[in-house]
Amino acid sequence: MTSATTEQVSPRTLRKVIVAAGIGNFVEWFDFAVYGFLATTIAQQFFPSGDASAALLKTFAVFAVAFAFRPLGGIFFGMLGDRIGRKRTLAMTILLMAAATTLIGLLPSYAAIGVMAPILLSLIRCAQGFSAGGEYAGACAYLMEHAPSDKRAWYGSFIPVSTFSAFASAAVVAYALEASLSAEAMGSWGWRLPFLIAAPLGLVGLYLRWKLDETPAFQAVTEEHAVAHSPLKETLRNHGAAICCLGAFVSLTALSFYMFTTYFATYLQVAGGLSRATALLVSLIALLFAAAICPLAGLYSDRFGRRMTVVTACVLLMVVVYPSFLMASSGSFAASVVGVMLLAVGAVLCGVVTAALLSETFPTRTRYTASAITYNMAYTLFGGTAPLVATWLITTTGSNLSPAFYLIAIALLALAGGLALPETSRISLHDIASPEKGVGVNATVET
Repeated sequence: MTSATTEQVSPRTLRKVIVAAGIGNFVEWFDFAVYGFLATTIAQQFFPSGDASAALLKTFAVFAVAFAFRPLGGIFFGMLGDRIGRKRTLAMTILLMAAATTLIGLLPSYAAIGVMAPILLSLIRCAQGFSAGGEYAGACAYLMEHAPSDKRAWYGSFIPVSTFSAFASAAVVAYALEASLSAEAMGSWGWRLPFLIAAPLGLVGLYLRWKLDETPAFQAVTEEHAVAHSPLKETLRNHGAAICCLGAFVSLTALSFYMFTTYFATYLQVAGGLSRATALLVSLIALLFAAAICPLAGLYSDRFGRRMTVVTACVLLMVVVYPSFLMASSGSFAASVVGVMLLAVGAVLCGVVTAALLSETFPTRTRYTASAITYNMAYTLFGGTAPLVATWLITTTGSNLSPAFYLIAIALLALAGGLALPETSRISLHDIASPEKGVGVNATVET
């Protein structure tokens, strides 16, 4: 297929696609953000202990456990999306995510049902992880397969916008609760409110997704009777090298994202001595900044290409991470804001180029499966464990700056993996790929 395919997608349709893809992503990350921002409160409700650090570690461990199910969800929903289509699969993921998130808000605490409380919390988090495994890569594929090739990163940047907006919204809700409720009310019922918001948001997202059509790229594959019968088998046989290289880069996306969003709210309190409300305010400012610059990062990637964006993101993070952590541990509000914003720029560049690369690296037949495996494996190994590893590093080394060196090491790995990928910024995603061929073999460049 040619660029004519993308020209048939009107700006009005693209706006609807952005909203439909973004709202499910918003629900997914709103939950994960709330869990991170309220980690100390959740620790008290589900892991009562005389040792606050131990309780916090257990809370972050449950956070990480949910990520263990993301690769399974990615494989399941990825294969489904490559066989029955992106639209119907994404309707399933948002429904399961919203239901699981709502259940957390209704879950009895340790004081009410004892050890069953943390067990049920872990099970629900696993269900969330399973549904989330099919969400992000699918949303990216759905949006990218509608977008014109010369503006794919710009359009795709609105997926990270919805992610950062979700975290910003979670910070607003958490900050409002902290500021308006007493500690007793917050522990009793206040922490539940953010999770219950997922129910109406999920229903709205389901409605929006169900009203839209399937992507032009998947429709073309269907019309040519070229739908993959075994997407997982094709993916593992033909795209193992691409998965490893892209996964190496996505590991930095995952780590920088969670360092900047979820973990820093805790780091500002533990290392910087800021109050919980002040730490959330710092995070909110940085998140709004991140959401605002996502489209700029998309323009940069479309203008200079994916490889240059990869290099820029990796080098920038290696340069700014140490001063970022140093300023965040200073105890100064202004210095903390600047420090987190520095880290945000690199995280945004990583996130925006990742959204494009997930779809551009793999052919239509197996795009959902391959991108979901790549994304979720990296996020499981380096994203979900970020708060836990950072807390462990500080506890073990006694240095509040030790997580910065961890991020630098991963940035070097990401740079090597990213540079091993070909330039894909102008290739066509509307390919009818044979099982033996990948994007690098049969895709054409749109002009």
